Amino acid sequence: MKTDRTKGQVNRVDRPIIEFCASNMHHGTDAVMRRLEAEPDKYEVIEYGCLGNCGECFLFPYAYVNGEIVAAETADELYDKILEFIREQQAEREMLDKLLDDL
Repeated sequence: MKTDRTKGQVNRVDRPIIEFCASNMHHGTDAVMRRLEAEPDKYEVIEYGCLGNCGECFLFPYAYVNGEIVAAETADELYDKILEFIREQQAEREMLDKLLDDL
């Protein structure tokens, strides 16, 4: 996460956006959402009444992370997969930044 050096504040644009469907909470995603909300400087967590993925919503716990579906068999596994997905995206972004810096 980048820091604005002139103001000493975290740039909230760099936080991953994690979206949850209220209709998916029966899978235990409410606990996942609360865990992520406990770190507001790291994650932007949003709950919607419906994300329009009724098939996935009925079958298993899922969330959108930066616009992509991350799903798992259990809520605990979903939490781990969300964090893994975010780490992978950050690593890819850092590699791209390095490539661009080297040009």
